[in-house]
Amino acid sequence: MIRSHRAIVLVLGALSAAAAGGTPRLEWQPQQSGVSARLRGVSAVSDRVAWASGASGTILRTTDGGATWQRRPVAGGESLDFRDVDAISAVVAYTLSIGPGGASRIYKTTDGGDRWELQFANTDPKLFFDAMAFWDPERGIAFSDSVDGQFVLLTTVNGGRAWERIAPDRLPPALPGEGAFAASGTNVTTIGRTLAWIGTTAGRVLRTTDAGQTWSIVKTPVRTGESAGIFSIAFRDATHGVVVGGDYKTERDAVENVAVTKDGGITWSPVTDHGLSGYRSVVAWIPGKPQNLLALGPSGADVSDDAGLTWMPVAEGFDTLSFAPRSRTGWAAGDRGRIAKVTIHD
Repeated sequence: MIRSHRAIVLVLGALSAAAAGGTPRLEWQPQQSGVSARLRGVSAVSDRVAWASGASGTILRTTDGGATWQRRPVAGGESLDFRDVDAISAVVAYTLSIGPGGASRIYKTTDGGDRWELQFANTDPKLFFDAMAFWDPERGIAFSDSVDGQFVLLTTVNGGRAWERIAPDRLPPALPGEGAFAASGTNVTTIGRTLAWIGTTAGRVLRTTDAGQTWSIVKTPVRTGESAGIFSIAFRDATHGVVVGGDYKTERDAVENVAVTKDGGITWSPVTDHGLSGYRSVVAWIPGKPQNLLALGPSGADVSDDAGLTWMPVAEGFDTLSFAPRSRTGWAAGDRGRIAKVTIHD
């Protein structure tokens, strides 16, 4: 068990004046993770429980609101880079490691991380899995970079105990080299029991309305390039969504890196003169505030109070973010093992 120091609570004063107009005040509390690895995955379950994951086989869990963080390693996984973790509860969680060939794996624990079951072990040297998301505790989807012009997606089978590939003929063709950026575990998102969206490096969004049985794809106005494209996608409901990204090699540039949809991802509109202060690797809707979004990247964080049309810088940067469902609490994580608890105040 790793005990945290008494951290000074950092209150975002820049938001205090705006709170009366509907923008919440966000309270950031730095916490001591006890690790130095870069953390790219985080999943908040409640105001007490959250999981985080990252490089060098790092998997962490808190059950006391972040006062302490415990290491929950995968046996034999010390060299893996766990870029995504999706937690169901304090005892049930899935984690995905990235990399070519056998480095891409999916594990599941049902005992709080005491033991991890290897559910999927990639054997194709051409595949490189990036992220996953879940409709419910037993039904999820995982996405790999494309191979030979075909997208590669997995869905759970046998009640979430195994994974199988979606038949390629159910998917539209991929562009050359099209895949996803494994930067925050948030380029795949789900809503309800059947809706899912995936943002790609080519600035396109894959969409399913029947839990992966059929798929369509549409181009967004997000800028693309060798190191640019969509990095994160989030939906408030079945119709309202946002994508963010940019170029991770030029972190402070914010050119053509936001787009929004009001029709479930069928069409996307560019957002210009938005005020977003740089490349952003993750975006999330703020619980209980249907017009409010928070976007983070290594160079900073920005908040929106008009569903993504305009943004205001608010804090230092992190790589990833997760708010707990039906809660006023979330966690952000980033380089050097940094973790901060985010509390929403009206």
